[in-house]
Amino acid sequence: MTATTPAPATATSSSARPRGWFTPLLRRLHFFAGILVGPFIFVAAVSGALYAVTPTLEKVLYAHELTAASDAPALPLARQIDAAEAVVGDGSTPVAVRPAPEAGATTRVMFADETLPESTTRAIFVDPATAEIRGDLPAYGTSGALPLRHWISDLHRSLHLGDVGRWYSELAASWLGIVALAGLGLWIGRFVRSRRGRRDLLRPNPRHTGYRRLSGWHTSVGIWVVLGAVFLSATGITWSTFAGAHVSDLRAAVGEGTPALTTSLDGGAAAGEHAGHAGHGGSAPSAGSADPATFDAVLALARQVNVDSGDVEIKPPAAAGKAWVVQEIHRSFPTEVDAVAIDASRMQVTDRIDFADFPLLAKLSRWGVDLHMGTMFGLANQLVLLSLALGIAALVALGYAMWWKRRPTRGLAAAPARALGGAPWWGIAMVLAVAIAIGLFLPLVGYTLAAFVVIDVLLGWRARRAVTRP
Repeated sequence: MTATTPAPATATSSSARPRGWFTPLLRRLHFFAGILVGPFIFVAAVSGALYAVTPTLEKVLYAHELTAASDAPALPLARQIDAAEAVVGDGSTPVAVRPAPEAGATTRVMFADETLPESTTRAIFVDPATAEIRGDLPAYGTSGALPLRHWISDLHRSLHLGDVGRWYSELAASWLGIVALAGLGLWIGRFVRSRRGRRDLLRPNPRHTGYRRLSGWHTSVGIWVVLGAVFLSATGITWSTFAGAHVSDLRAAVGEGTPALTTSLDGGAAAGEHAGHAGHGGSAPSAGSADPATFDAVLALARQVNVDSGDVEIKPPAAAGKAWVVQEIHRSFPTEVDAVAIDASRMQVTDRIDFADFPLLAKLSRWGVDLHMGTMFGLANQLVLLSLALGIAALVALGYAMWWKRRPTRGLAAAPARALGGAPWWGIAMVLAVAIAIGLFLPLVGYTLAAFVVIDVLLGWRARRAVTRP
């Protein structure tokens, strides 16, 4: 009996080293990442689905504020601003004005308000034809999101937990791409090996039941949303706390950063290509003032330079020695985000930036953000995002259902064990090097991936010792 005991151990030891280790690694990574990070991805997907349709919901919920009662020709901005200042009182002056972008829309006159959260202004909605006040709402950030969209946006971005909550979204965005690419690798492997039933990898087979039915749906939905998931992951990372900063630094290092408008007047000396370009005769409004008449004057000058879209924001100087800024905020295709800085004391342009002159990566970043937010192609863009988000949420739910069908009774039997336990040393080193390299740019995913590799190797080594122990 003692003579026969080594034989099973030897055979088992031999089988412990699989002929291939990379596919089991992908399967194990896809499984564990899905189980551990799945809740974060699910919350991000559901909140993202809600956010995708908020631009349309805003138009319905805030129709009174956003819609003018009359489509008659607009009054001067000065008249509209006077009406808004009368509502706010206390001698407050606007920090920004967004003229009505089209007939039938309202003008937004925006004021600083210390009672509102950071980056939020008090927006007074004015009928441009009559100066009637149509509404008074907080508006957030450069997107001008109103309360509903801001609430859902904050849920999607940080779970309303501030900076700490943003770690969740970075974790979800980072791992979403890893899980999607691992799943794609597994799908390609199955497609190549399959001689029959390749159609089952593109759509679920209605004859399958139980685990195979769930797996078929997971596989089929996954292949149709994988590219969209990778895109959402990549664009979402640009907003993240740690990885987002690395992306911005990298773009700046290669000279592909987004151009910034120079607003310093340098003691009143105008500079730039259009210095000396006067837009109006006679005396000009005083520099640095937020006189309502100045808004009309600087907008008229900007129209002569490069501001030719309806979606525009006018910002007076935030401090002495700074220029007025008139910037396009049109985010749907074709993108129009040109901007001009103006010395209002002399009605001269001091600087300008044009989207046509943006570096390629800066343009791609702008387009990626707008596609991610659902503003690039309007309702069609929003419906695609809604479908993608719901598909990703369904994948997480199906993944948990599959795990439950084959839930482990002893250890994590649902995942292939010791994926790296039988890998060659150079394979382990290669995976670790890739994980560390990713960690330099995506710390929340790269370093956790490296930890996964180390733990998997140790578990594999321990399992092999247990098998070979006499």
